[in-house]
Amino acid sequence: MPPSTASLFLCLTQTALAMVLTNSTQLESILDKYREKDEEWWRARSRGKRAISDGDMHLILDLHNKLRGQVYPPASNMEYMVWDYELERSAEHWAYTCRWEHGPSHMLTQIGQNLGAHWGRCVCSLQRSGGKCVRYYSYPYSQECNPHCPFRCSGPVCTHYTQLVWATSNRIGCAINVCYNMNVWGMIWAKAVYLVCNYSPPGNWWGHAPYKYGTPCSACPASYGGGCRDNLCYKGGFGTELCFFLLPWFISLHTFVPIQNCYK
Repeated sequence: MPPSTASLFLCLTQTALAMVLTNSTQLESILDKYREKDEEWWRARSRGKRAISDGDMHLILDLHNKLRGQVYPPASNMEYMVWDYELERSAEHWAYTCRWEHGPSHMLTQIGQNLGAHWGRCVCSLQRSGGKCVRYYSYPYSQECNPHCPFRCSGPVCTHYTQLVWATSNRIGCAINVCYNMNVWGMIWAKAVYLVCNYSPPGNWWGHAPYKYGTPCSACPASYGGGCRDNLCYKGGFGTELCFFLLPWFISLHTFVPIQNCYK
């Protein structure tokens, strides 16, 4: 049984299966920070501040790409994920509803979605597991999710994982909201941090593997022009450490980095 002092993330996949997300200290620190924000911060957000900070946006994006680049067996066609502000806005709208279910329904055929709720305590009592605590899962969870998933999914974590590592899901947008008295499977959480992540194109197509097995970047779509970064199909032409360092700042300023300014 996990330690009672550990911070856990309770997640729901698009197939309505429950799981405990990896005990990532980085993700914990993000959600704990939002849970501890004072009222002044939330009033500022109500005046137009984004539902997720630039720093947290980059951290979540980096965690996804790190996971995608380290899958086992290795992927030959895994695409690099980029942040999509439209997906962020749609995630924000749903996070504000504080509803522990996937939605809105009219968008679920167009996007993939993962949900998480955090309250800083063991949530084993909420698991549909016969009263037993669900053990930790770590990334990548290759023991259960191999390139045959989701066709051979055998456990609750699988479809959550496969959306994260679906090769063609190359855009992501997430939002965070603090929900008071949130109903999570019939149990009221007084103060829950609600994380919504939307993906496009959506993954988890029944009967299809999340990615192709093989040498990284050996089966990338032609649109990537042979670009590869950290085992991921990558386009953009940025090849110097300086460009990688500056890119987040350009993104945060909502400006564009001309490709011709960065050379390999």
